[in-house]
Amino acid sequence: MFCGGLAQAPSGPGDGQPPNNAPAPAFRLDVNLILVHATVLDRAGRIVSGLSKRDFQLFVDGAPKSISSFEPEDAPVAAGIVVDNSVSMANKGSEVIAASLAFARASNPRDEMFVVHFSNQARLGLPPDKPFTDSIPELEKALSRFSAEGTTALYDAIALAVRHCRKSRLERKVLLVISDGGDNSSKQTLDEVLKLAQSAGVVIYCIGIYDEANRDRNPGVLTQIAEVTGGQAYFPSALEEVTATCLKIAREIRQQYTLGFKGKEDGGYHSIKVIAKRPDLGPLDVRARSGYFASSR
Repeated sequence: MFCGGLAQAPSGPGDGQPPNNAPAPAFRLDVNLILVHATVLDRAGRIVSGLSKRDFQLFVDGAPKSISSFEPEDAPVAAGIVVDNSVSMANKGSEVIAASLAFARASNPRDEMFVVHFSNQARLGLPPDKPFTDSIPELEKALSRFSAEGTTALYDAIALAVRHCRKSRLERKVLLVISDGGDNSSKQTLDEVLKLAQSAGVVIYCIGIYDEANRDRNPGVLTQIAEVTGGQAYFPSALEEVTATCLKIAREIRQQYTLGFKGKEDGGYHSIKVIAKRPDLGPLDVRARSGYFASSR
């Protein structure tokens, strides 16, 4: 296992067996249940834990909406690690792989994880007969298939990862995208990818590791992808900071709340706003997806 400094991390995907006292993941069969994953921050930007359903208010298209389901922090997720393999990443691969493994080790042991590599084309890192894994050695092997070459099909890679997430029966779905450039060779468009991610309820976290001389860098795109889906974009000032950023993202994912409500079936787009209030905590800020695309009858 590389990332030697993190070898004693107390939690994360392990040998494929959940702890004896771990409850089985909850699955829902209501295809019209819209899920919103919310990160709550205090005025100092610290994540707030320990809230209950009564501390939240949900608004859809500006109108109050009843919260029909509520999951506190640390529910398992289907998590994809999406790694840029373009030629400009050649001298960054080992650090990115180590950071990705740090993210995995700090995640919930019951998470279903997978890897997507991309350059001018996107490909899955795990074997075809294994869509997800909770095994660190298997993730290490998948990430080690990193091969720096070609251009950057960022949108195609995210689209592949979102569609793959849909194969998981876990309610929560998250992507960690690590790239050093904007898209320059995808068949999919940014609008198509954003709609796909919103329709699937996938939260996307992006890490941009840019060189000053990189003409293809586009931090605005990574920021837009993250914010529209309820995630966050980070731009470490040094490559050595990527591991710390991955650990921060893993902690945030484990402290999110999941709110569910009955969605419409009109095929349209509907805005979402989540408010959290508890008098003893002062003003709270909520980061969540901005809307959803309804299914059609």
